[in-house]
Amino acid sequence: MTQSSNQTVQNDLLKDLNAVIHEAEQLLKSVADEGGHKANALRDKMESNLKATKDRLRQIEESAVETTKTAVRATDNYVHENPWRVIGVSAGIGVVIGLLLYSCCKERSGCS
Repeated sequence: MTQSSNQTVQNDLLKDLNAVIHEAEQLLKSVADEGGHKANALRDKMESNLKATKDRLRQIEESAVETTKTAVRATDNYVHENPWRVIGVSAGIGVVIGLLLYSCCKERSGCS
């Protein structure tokens, strides 16, 4: 899995978890008036679990942001230290993509 797809998966997971937490909080608020010892114990346990999940989610989010910042800094440093190498690699990749597109176009429609 690439860094960008991994980041996308993490972002999607964070959004989903935030939505679940929000819905659970709404559920807790809606049953807050319900009585009973078991209901109160369950509500307290659920609130504790939600708090722990929120804290863990915040840690994951901070870690993802820090990892991204580190990757950006490393890339920026590399590009500044090796500009001609980066230009050469980029040009080479562009040529390869161009040749692939040309050969694909030539096979499909007889481009000349």
